[in-house]
Formats: sequence, structure tokens, C-alpha cells
Amino acid sequence: MTILCRCENIETSEGVPLFVTGVAQVKIMTEKELLAVACEQFLGKNVQDIKNVVLQTLEGHLRSILGTLTVEQIYQDRDQFAKLVREVAAPDVGRMGIEILSFTIKDVYDKVDYLSSLGKTQTAVVQRDADIGVAEAERDAGIREAECKKEMLDVKFMADTKIADSKRAFELQKSAFSEEVNIKTAEAQLAYELQGAREQQKIRQEEIEIEIVQRKKQIAVEAQEILRVDKELIATVRRPAEAEAHRIQQIAEGEKVKQVLLAQAEAEKIRKIGEAEAAVIEAMGKAEAERMKLKAEAYQKYGDAAKMALVLETLPEIAAKIAAPLTKVDEIVILSGDNSKVTSEVNRLLAELPASVHALTGVDLTQIPLIKKATSAQV
Repeated sequence: MTILCRCENIETSEGVPLFVTGVAQVKIMTEKELLAVACEQFLGKNVQDIKNVVLQTLEGHLRSILGTLTVEQIYQDRDQFAKLVREVAAPDVGRMGIEILSFTIKDVYDKVDYLSSLGKTQTAVVQRDADIGVAEAERDAGIREAECKKEMLDVKFMADTKIADSKRAFELQKSAFSEEVNIKTAEAQLAYELQGAREQQKIRQEEIEIEIVQRKKQIAVEAQEILRVDKELIATVRRPAEAEAHRIQQIAEGEKVKQVLLAQAEAEKIRKIGEAEAAVIEAMGKAEAERMKLKAEAYQKYGDAAKMALVLETLPEIAAKIAAPLTKVDEIVILSGDNSKVTSEVNRLLAELPASVHALTGVDLTQIPLIKKATSAQV
């Protein structure tokens, strides 16, 4: 039986949908046991039913294998792909008593132009390889041509180098000859110049000796002139200056001694005055102490009578101090009522007070203008 397997829009491992058509040749196995299996499976079925069962099995395995391969593996190695399908499907159909005689891939195509792109890629690769081959051939030809040119230039350069070497040797020989001639000429010129220099040196040496003699004489004259000027300066400047300096020094020393003596005399005067003042102060202090001592002894001896005498001695001073402000008062006005005794008391005090103060202190209060005016008004 010939069975046509079609798998449409089946994705490969890369996800590219393919349409694959395969052709299988199968038959019923003739071995007794396998024939019995086939009879068990297909007894009572026609040929088309047997084809459909085998077709379903083959298509199932074809689909599963397509999902594990790439487009390149399926398209470029169809025999291997068909062999793989046959090996995978043979055990299953064999258990049904069916034998796969052959399985081939009839057609593989797609509707997304993947396979055509592979062809273009391959075409581009072939075209690239061809271009590379042409370029490599042209390169090899260019290299060979360059090598030939190099060999030609090497020969030419060698010839030019030999010519240049010959020319350089000629120029060097010529330069050597010229150098030798120049050396001899220079030596002759140098000998002439050296001889002239020697003569000039002799002449210059004689001139220098003459200048040295003249310079020595001039130095001797200048030395005598220096001695003369020095003596003249000593006589006219140094000696008078030394005398004047000595005079000024003596005057300064005398003035210094004078100032020292004056200062010593002034200090002695101040010391004497201080000692005298100290003695006076000491004597006054002693006299005052003695007076106070005697007064204290008298006060102690006389007791209350002495103290009263001391008080009476100070009363005139106290009264004078009290009366001093009254001397500056022109008028005192005292206001009182009809029944007031202020006026009569004041009049009594003014009449009695001056006499009492005069008796105690000796101060006459009646001579004070204000009190004198008041007492006159009372009389």
C-alpha cells in the first residue's frame, strides 16, 4: 500500500511553520505471529481503513519529529529526516502487523519565504566566495607583478648604487687631493703668519719694556708727590686739628668736672637742709610731746577744774563760729499771735545772752549788727 502523508503548518524547533509531504510504502507482514496480529487489528476492515490507521500513525510521528528539528536539518538532509521518521514509527506500526518498506520526503515548503531566504543566503555565500576568489586571484596577480617590479627595481638600484659608489670614490679621491693641496697651502701661510707674529711679538716686547721703565719712573715721582702732600696735610690740617681737638677735650673735661662738683655741692646742700628740717621737726615734735605731757599731767593733777578751764578756753572759738553766720544776717522777722510768748522770750534772750557770752568767753555779741539792731529796737 502507498500512503501519502501531509503535515501542514507544523512549527519546527525554531518556530518556522512548514508544509511537509512524505510517501510511505507499507505492507501486511507475512510472519505467522505478526500476520495474526494484523488480522486481529484489521479483520473486517477494507484497505482504505488500514491506510487511514497507518496514515494517522505516520503523521503523528512526523509532526513530533518536525518539532525537534530545524528547517536547515529538514531541508538539507531529507534522507536522514526520512530515516528518523521510519525508525520512530516502525515499532508502532509493527505492533499492528504492518511493515514500513520505505519512507521518503516528497516535498518541503513554507509560506513565509524562509526556504527561499536560505537559497538567497546560499547564493550570496556562493557569490561572495566567487568575489573573494576573483579578489584573491587579482591580489596574487598584483603581488606577482609587484614582485617582478621589485626585482627590476632591485637590479636598477644595484646598478645605480655601483654608479654612485664609483662617483663617490672619485669625489673622495678628488677631495683628498684638494685637502692635501689646501693643507700644504695652509701650512705655508701659517708658517708665514707665525714668523710675522714672532717679529711682532719681539717688537711688542721691546715696547712693553720701555713702558715698564716709564711706568717705574712715573710711580717713583708719584710716590714722592704723595709724601710731599702727606707732609703738607700733616702741617696744615692734622696738627691744627689735633690741637683743636685737644683744646676741646680739655674744655669738655673741665666742664664735666665743674658739673660734677656743682651736683655734689647741690646734693650736699639738699642733704644739709633735709637734716636741718628733720632736726627742727624732731625738736618741734619733742616740744609738742612735752607740752602735751605737761598738759596731761596738769589735767590729771587739777581734775575737773582743769577740764572746765579747757572748755572755757575753747568757748570763745565756739562762740565766734556760732556768731559768724549772724554777722551776715541783716534782719530777722518773728511772727506770733496775741497770746504768744515767743516775742517776749526772744527779747529776753537778746537782752541776757550778750552779757552771758561776754562774761564767759570775752566775745561782745552786741557788736554784731543784727544783735545790735535788735537790742536797740528793744530799748
